[in-house]
Amino acid sequence: MSHLTFAEAIVVGAVQGVTELFPVSSLGHNVLIPAIVGGSWAKDLNVSKAESPYLAFIVGLHVATAIGMIAYFWRDWLRILGGFFSSIRDRAVSTPDQRLAWMIIVATIPVGIVGLLAEHTFRVIFGKAIIAAYFLMANGVILYAGERFRPRSSKLADEQVGAERELSSQRSTAAEREFATVPASQRMAGRHASGHQAVRQQELSAAVAADVRLSQVGFKEALIIGTAQIAALFAGISRDGVAMVTGMFRGLSREDAARFSFLLSAPVILAAGALKIPDLLGPLGNGIRGQILAGSVLSAVGAYLSVRFLMNRSPSIACWPGWAASSTSTCAEPAQPLPRARRLRRSVR
Repeated sequence: MSHLTFAEAIVVGAVQGVTELFPVSSLGHNVLIPAIVGGSWAKDLNVSKAESPYLAFIVGLHVATAIGMIAYFWRDWLRILGGFFSSIRDRAVSTPDQRLAWMIIVATIPVGIVGLLAEHTFRVIFGKAIIAAYFLMANGVILYAGERFRPRSSKLADEQVGAERELSSQRSTAAEREFATVPASQRMAGRHASGHQAVRQQELSAAVAADVRLSQVGFKEALIIGTAQIAALFAGISRDGVAMVTGMFRGLSREDAARFSFLLSAPVILAAGALKIPDLLGPLGNGIRGQILAGSVLSAVGAYLSVRFLMNRSPSIACWPGWAASSTSTCAEPAQPLPRARRLRRSVR
C-alpha cells in the first residue's frame, strides 16, 4: 500500500494552497491535519518520522504555491529580476529595483543558513502535532501584539501611504471625469476592457510606489526582518506573519511590511525546494509521484485562484501578509473606502 494516498495529497494540497495566503502557518496546519484525522493519516503524514517523505512533499507544495503566486504577480518579479541582472551588468546598485533585489537576497541569507544547518533538528523535535498546536497559539499572540503595540513610526508610515493613495485616487477621478465626457455610443463597446485595464494599471503603479519606499529602508533593516523568518522553522509560526510584524516594528507601514514579507517568500520557498525536492525524485518518492503531482497542481491552482478572487472581491483584506502584500495592497482603515463610494455616487448623478 502506498504511504501517501491521493485523498491525503489532495486535502493537504488544497489546505496548503489556501493557508499560504494568510499568516496562519501552513506548515503548522499540515502537521495538525494528520493528527486530527488519525488512523492511516497520522501514520502516513508524520513529518517528524525518520526517512518520511512528508516534509519533502510539503516543501514541494510550498514551491507549487509560490509558482502560483508568482504567476499572478509576474510583472513585479520580472521588474525586480531585471534590477538584479542590471546591477550585475552595471556593477552598481543605484535604482530602486536594484536595491530591492539585493535587499531580498540579504534578507534571505540568515534563514537560509539556519535552515540548511538545523532543519533536521527543528523537524524531529518540533514537528509534532501537540507542539505545533502551541506554536500556532503563540503565532496568534505575535500577530495580536504586532498590531496592538505597533509603534508610532509604523502608524505615521500608514498615513504617508494613505496620502499617496489619495493623491493617486484624485488623479484617477480626474481621468474618469474626462472619460465620462466621451459620448456613450463611442465608449460602450470598450467600457469593460478599459475599466479592467485601468485597474491593472493602478495595481502596477501601486506596486512600483511600494517598492520605491521599500528600497529606501536599507540593507540593515532588511537583514533584521529577514532574520526574523528563522522563527518560522518552528511548525506553527507563520513566516509571513513574523516578517510582517518585525517590519512594522522597524517602522514600515502595514502595506509595505506585508509586501516585503510577500517578496521574501519566493526565494525562501524556492531555496527549500531546491534542498528537499530531490528527495522526492529519489527512493523516497517511489510510488507516490502521481500523488505529489496531484497535490502540487491543486496547491498551485488554488493559490492562484484564491489570490485572484481575494484581490478582486476583498481588497480591504489586503493587510494579510503573504498574498496581499501585492500590488493592490490597500491596508487602510475601514472608513477609508468611503471616498471611493462617494465618487461612484457622483458619477451616477
